Amino acid sequence: MDLFSRSWSALRTAVAGLSDEDFARPSGCTGWLVRDLVCHLVIDAQDVLITLATPTVAEPTRDAVTYWRVVEAPTEDDPLDALIVRLAAAYEEPWLLKFHLDDVGSAAGRAAGLADPTGRVGTQEQVLAAGDYLCAYVLEWTLHHLDLIAHLPGAAAPPAAGLAFSRELFEGVAGVTFPASFTDRDALLVGTGRRAPTEAEKAALGEWAARLPFPVG
Repeated sequence: MDLFSRSWSALRTAVAGLSDEDFARPSGCTGWLVRDLVCHLVIDAQDVLITLATPTVAEPTRDAVTYWRVVEAPTEDDPLDALIVRLAAAYEEPWLLKFHLDDVGSAAGRAAGLADPTGRVGTQEQVLAAGDYLCAYVLEWTLHHLDLIAHLPGAAAPPAAGLAFSRELFEGVAGVTFPASFTDRDALLVGTGRRAPTEAEKAALGEWAARLPFPVG
């Protein structure tokens, strides 16, 4: 629960510190500008609020690891991706996106802080303990924080504890353990296909190198 709050707060703080020009820069998400990514974060925050307000007494069907799955890389024809790009453009002024993320994002953070981690919530026709759901979102926040700063030299990185937790969670999802020579950040970037491995990294990965990447969704 604490990692959720710290990771989400750090990501929102990073967005708040962006200049207007930064919103037109590319992000680490293929095909998305920074403004598109921030718009996606608004939708993510709404999803958190909706899920935490959807209690259930049903037995859990997923946990923090099985919430995620390895998926094929999204294509340019993905209708949701296209919608987000159009929606982001409709904001016109970067400050409007900042305001909306701060407004909805703050509410999502408060709701997470008030949630009973043992309570059960429903999302996407699945049931999770609220604590597992929020832990799963640490990976979401951390990956998107890395996406946000991909082309912003000097921008603050995600919290170290969030990076370490996200690496462990990602390795559980992908079923692979990255060598200790990989930093947590590089394990996430290379593992999810956000950057190509170097020759040295390929050698360290051995047979796993041929199976990269492991995009999660």
